[in-house]
Amino acid sequence: SPAMACGRAYQRTYGVLHNLLHAEEIIARSCVYLNRAQSHFQRITEMLTLQCDQQIRISGIRLLHEIAFRLDPGSDAFQRHMDRCLGCRACETVCPSGVEYGFLLERAREVAGEARPASLLTRGLLSAIRHPLAFRIWMAASRLLRWSRVPSVLARIIPAKGPLVTARFGMGMLAASLPWSAPRVGGNGGRGKEGSGSAGRTATGAQVTTTSGAEAGSTAVETRGRVAFLSGCVQDQLFRRVNDATRRVLEANGWEVVPIPEQGCCGALHAHAGRLDEARELARRNLTAFRGAGVDWIVANAAGCGATMREYAELLEGGTAQEHEAATWFQERVLDVSEILAGKGRQPRPGGALPFTVAYDPPCHLLHGQGVRNPPLELLRSIPGMEVVLVPNGDECCGGAGIYGITHPELGGRIGDDKVAAVQRTGAAVLATGNPGCAMQIGAGLRIRGSRIQVAHPVELLDESYRVGGLYG
Repeated sequence: SPAMACGRAYQRTYGVLHNLLHAEEIIARSCVYLNRAQSHFQRITEMLTLQCDQQIRISGIRLLHEIAFRLDPGSDAFQRHMDRCLGCRACETVCPSGVEYGFLLERAREVAGEARPASLLTRGLLSAIRHPLAFRIWMAASRLLRWSRVPSVLARIIPAKGPLVTARFGMGMLAASLPWSAPRVGGNGGRGKEGSGSAGRTATGAQVTTTSGAEAGSTAVETRGRVAFLSGCVQDQLFRRVNDATRRVLEANGWEVVPIPEQGCCGALHAHAGRLDEARELARRNLTAFRGAGVDWIVANAAGCGATMREYAELLEGGTAQEHEAATWFQERVLDVSEILAGKGRQPRPGGALPFTVAYDPPCHLLHGQGVRNPPLELLRSIPGMEVVLVPNGDECCGGAGIYGITHPELGGRIGDDKVAAVQRTGAAVLATGNPGCAMQIGAGLRIRGSRIQVAHPVELLDESYRVGGLYG
């Protein structure tokens, strides 16, 4: 068929689709119904129409087909199209043909990278993450700068346009990684009075009742099994509090948390950038580290990491049978932290009341990349006294997209502005989102606008509820 012929031409010309039959199957499915999904490609259309031929307006495989036959991978047009896509994978959610666009995009970016090196900024960021010592030094300096509160000031005073726009948004993102604190509501800090069962009010005025510590902690916890979780790279260095909260909450819900000291970066940022060999190297390290731990589940608390870990077998296809078996074993055990706490009929233990409003915004790589929609909401709704609202158009990307917000500050910033405005319209005191990149991207936009809305991971909110309810003693 023409679709399969297209797949063969792409393989023959560029030589990076490592599994031809798989690629042909994807492409064969891709030729149907794309026009029906075109209305869902507003973000990608916006990017492609910047300095692009008006004939090339929709994303997905049709664009790759056009490029495969008409453009050289080193050409400006190919580079521009591959570089500007967010990789949010929203197209996969709405595509009736089930096209695995993320798979093809990463391999197309590998082609682009072989034809022309990525920007110095992109190469520097990804190289630093791969080298633990350099990355730890960089992150230690970042934490020191963050605690000085200087980034918060610089993000507000650096001009929005000009040569310092990348630095401006970088400072905003660093400032947004500061720990959140429960907002003050009424006269008791928005937490209710511990151990008293006293009443409080939400940010919208609704009356709630605080669960006392004795009541919340009165039920014995049944041991559920053994888990390990990926501590990550950025998550571990800038959001270690989220990892600490994850461990406490899992243990409070009956899970034995097994430490994995030899683990490392999952490779997500490298895979998204098309640096697949580097992503494979990092994936193999994690396979070795986790395989002998004897765990039932591998928990991810960063959506981008979880999406990549759930595709390790695909990433490592073409390797040895033993490696494929290990990758399959690994990815079948990956769960987002919200799934293991509130998925498939599970319910987290009740804690103390948090009487304020929280807006939830789903990370793209959780909603679209992993297909996880309800568990984060169920987790948040299990917290007594907290009103949970959805960010309007929450299925749209925030513009962070890994390192996209840093490498494309103007375009990513414009997309982020829409998200920030949507968050502000909710009237919430806290935004909950389950990915560090999203937290920093949206948080930076909020700080630049002078908003007092704080950003927290859903598991941090549950952890605070447990602290208030006295589950930790």
